[in-house]
Amino acid sequence: MSVKRNEFIQHLANHNCFLHRHGSKHDIYQNSITKKKTTLPRHPKLDKHLCDLICKQLEIPKM
Repeated sequence: MSVKRNEFIQHLANHNCFLHRHGSKHDIYQNSITKKKTTLPRHPKLDKHLCDLICKQLEIPKM
């Protein structure tokens, strides 16, 4: 199962996460409360399992 990148970015924004910086093939997102950072690949669709792992790294609820 896959998740649209824009939907996942909206989920991150709803849980106090923001774009920290652009990488060459990835973007770095940071949780403004916990200061945890993680990478998000620039693909139009993301695997659900990957989204769950990113949420865990940022310490936010899963989608």
